[in-house]
Amino acid sequence: MAEEKKKAEPKTRKKKVEIAFNIGKRKSAVARAIGRLGTGKIFINNRALDVVEPAAVQMILREPLQLAGEVANGIDISITVSGGGTFGQAEAVRQAIAKTLVAFEPALKQPFLEYDRALLVADPRRNEPHKPSRSSAGPRRHKQRSKR
Repeated sequence: MAEEKKKAEPKTRKKKVEIAFNIGKRKSAVARAIGRLGTGKIFINNRALDVVEPAAVQMILREPLQLAGEVANGIDISITVSGGGTFGQAEAVRQAIAKTLVAFEPALKQPFLEYDRALLVADPRRNEPHKPSRSSAGPRRHKQRSKR
Protein backbone atom coordinates (compact mmCIF):
# COMPACT_ATOMS: atom_id res chain seq x y z
CA MET A 1 0.00 0.00 0.00
CA ALA A 2 2.89 2.37 0.70
CA GLU A 3 4.13 1.80 -2.87
CA GLU A 4 0.77 2.91 -4.30
CA LYS A 5 0.94 6.22 -2.40
CA LYS A 6 4.37 6.98 -3.83
CA LYS A 7 3.06 6.62 -7.37
CA ALA A 8 0.06 8.88 -6.71
CA GLU A 9 2.15 11.82 -5.43
CA PRO A 10 3.08 14.32 -8.15
CA LYS A 11 6.72 15.11 -8.74
CA THR A 12 7.53 18.63 -7.55
CA ARG A 13 11.18 18.73 -8.56
CA LYS A 14 11.74 20.31 -11.93
CA LYS A 15 14.86 19.89 -13.99
CA LYS A 16 16.65 23.09 -15.02
CA VAL A 17 16.33 23.66 -18.78
CA GLU A 18 19.69 23.94 -20.57
CA ILE A 19 18.51 23.99 -24.19
CA ALA A 20 15.10 24.74 -25.72
CA PHE A 21 13.72 24.33 -29.24
CA ASN A 22 10.70 26.45 -30.20
CA ILE A 23 8.76 27.47 -33.30
CA GLY A 24 6.99 30.75 -34.04
CA LYS A 25 4.54 31.13 -36.92
CA ARG A 26 2.78 34.03 -38.62
CA LYS A 27 0.96 33.72 -41.96
CA SER A 28 3.39 31.67 -44.08
CA ALA A 29 6.53 32.62 -42.11
CA VAL A 30 8.11 30.03 -39.81
CA ALA A 31 10.83 30.81 -37.26
CA ARG A 32 12.77 28.01 -35.57
CA ALA A 33 14.61 29.00 -32.38
CA ILE A 34 17.28 27.26 -30.35
CA GLY A 35 17.88 28.70 -26.89
CA ARG A 36 20.86 27.98 -24.63
CA LEU A 37 22.14 29.40 -21.38
CA GLY A 38 24.64 32.11 -22.24
CA THR A 39 25.21 35.85 -22.34
CA GLY A 40 22.07 37.21 -24.07
CA LYS A 41 23.17 37.10 -27.72
CA ILE A 42 20.42 36.81 -30.34
CA PHE A 43 21.09 35.84 -33.95
CA ILE A 44 18.50 35.77 -36.74
CA ASN A 45 19.65 33.86 -39.83
CA ASN A 46 23.25 34.20 -38.54
CA ARG A 47 22.94 38.00 -38.22
CA ALA A 48 22.96 39.85 -34.89
CA LEU A 49 19.69 41.43 -33.73
CA ASP A 50 21.33 44.90 -33.76
CA VAL A 51 21.96 44.65 -37.53
CA VAL A 52 18.34 43.86 -38.49
CA GLU A 53 16.69 46.47 -40.74
CA PRO A 54 14.29 48.31 -40.81
CA ALA A 55 14.17 49.84 -37.33
CA ALA A 56 10.43 49.07 -36.98
CA VAL A 57 11.17 45.35 -37.33
CA GLN A 58 13.92 45.63 -34.73
CA MET A 59 11.44 47.21 -32.28
CA ILE A 60 9.01 44.32 -32.84
CA LEU A 61 11.76 41.78 -32.14
CA ARG A 62 12.86 43.51 -28.92
CA GLU A 63 9.38 43.49 -27.27
CA PRO A 64 9.67 40.08 -25.56
CA LEU A 65 13.24 40.88 -24.48
CA GLN A 66 12.13 44.12 -22.80
CA LEU A 67 9.25 42.36 -21.03
CA ALA A 68 11.58 39.60 -19.81
CA GLY A 69 14.10 42.05 -18.34
CA GLU A 70 17.18 40.43 -16.78
CA VAL A 71 16.11 36.89 -17.70
CA ALA A 72 16.90 37.63 -21.37
CA ASN A 73 20.51 38.53 -20.53
CA GLY A 74 21.31 34.93 -19.58
CA ILE A 75 19.97 33.20 -22.70
CA ASP A 76 21.52 32.94 -26.18
CA ILE A 77 18.97 32.44 -28.96
CA SER A 78 19.72 31.40 -32.53
CA ILE A 79 16.80 31.72 -34.95
CA THR A 80 16.29 30.55 -38.52
CA VAL A 81 13.33 32.14 -40.31
CA SER A 82 11.91 31.50 -43.77
CA GLY A 83 8.76 32.17 -45.78
CA GLY A 84 6.41 35.11 -45.77
CA GLY A 85 7.26 38.79 -45.90
CA THR A 86 9.34 41.09 -43.75
CA PHE A 87 6.76 41.77 -41.04
CA GLY A 88 5.35 38.23 -41.08
CA GLN A 89 8.86 36.96 -40.40
CA ALA A 90 9.30 39.58 -37.67
CA GLU A 91 6.12 38.41 -35.92
CA ALA A 92 7.20 34.76 -36.22
CA VAL A 93 10.64 35.54 -34.75
CA ARG A 94 9.04 37.57 -31.94
CA GLN A 95 6.88 34.58 -31.05
CA ALA A 96 9.83 32.16 -31.18
CA ILE A 97 11.86 34.42 -28.85
CA ALA A 98 8.98 34.70 -26.38
CA LYS A 99 8.37 30.93 -26.34
CA THR A 100 12.07 30.28 -25.76
CA LEU A 101 12.20 32.74 -22.85
CA VAL A 102 9.13 31.07 -21.29
CA ALA A 103 10.82 27.66 -21.62
CA PHE A 104 13.68 28.94 -19.45
CA GLU A 105 11.54 31.02 -17.07
CA PRO A 106 7.89 29.79 -16.80
CA ALA A 107 6.96 32.79 -14.62
CA LEU A 108 7.10 34.97 -17.78
CA LYS A 109 4.10 33.22 -19.34
CA GLN A 110 1.44 35.29 -17.55
CA PRO A 111 3.02 38.73 -18.24
CA PHE A 112 3.46 37.79 -21.91
CA LEU A 113 -0.18 36.69 -22.24
CA GLU A 114 -1.40 39.87 -20.55
CA TYR A 115 0.74 42.10 -22.79
CA ASP A 116 -0.08 40.40 -26.11
CA ARG A 117 -1.47 36.89 -26.56
CA ALA A 118 0.21 36.67 -29.99
CA LEU A 119 3.59 36.42 -28.21
CA LEU A 120 2.80 32.80 -27.28
CA VAL A 121 -0.18 31.74 -29.41
CA ALA A 122 -0.06 31.48 -33.23
CA ASP A 123 -2.71 33.29 -35.28
CA PRO A 124 -4.90 30.61 -36.91
CA ARG A 125 -6.24 32.84 -39.72
CA ARG A 126 -5.40 31.75 -43.26
CA ASN A 127 -6.46 32.83 -46.76
CA GLU A 128 -9.60 31.19 -48.13
CA PRO A 129 -8.80 28.73 -50.93
CA HIS A 130 -9.96 29.56 -54.46
CA LYS A 131 -13.02 27.68 -55.65
CA PRO A 132 -13.08 25.36 -58.69
CA SER A 133 -13.69 26.72 -62.22
CA ARG A 134 -12.97 30.28 -61.07
CA SER A 135 -9.55 29.66 -59.59
CA SER A 136 -7.91 32.80 -61.00
CA ALA A 137 -10.75 35.09 -59.95
CA GLY A 138 -10.66 34.34 -56.22
CA PRO A 139 -12.70 32.40 -53.69
CA ARG A 140 -15.99 34.35 -53.79
CA ARG A 141 -16.00 36.64 -56.83
CA HIS A 142 -18.72 36.15 -59.44
CA LYS A 143 -18.98 37.42 -63.00
CA GLN A 144 -20.24 40.98 -63.17
CA ARG A 145 -23.83 41.26 -64.48
CA SER A 146 -25.36 44.16 -66.32
CA LYS A 147 -28.83 45.28 -65.28
CA ARG A 148 -29.73 46.58 -68.76
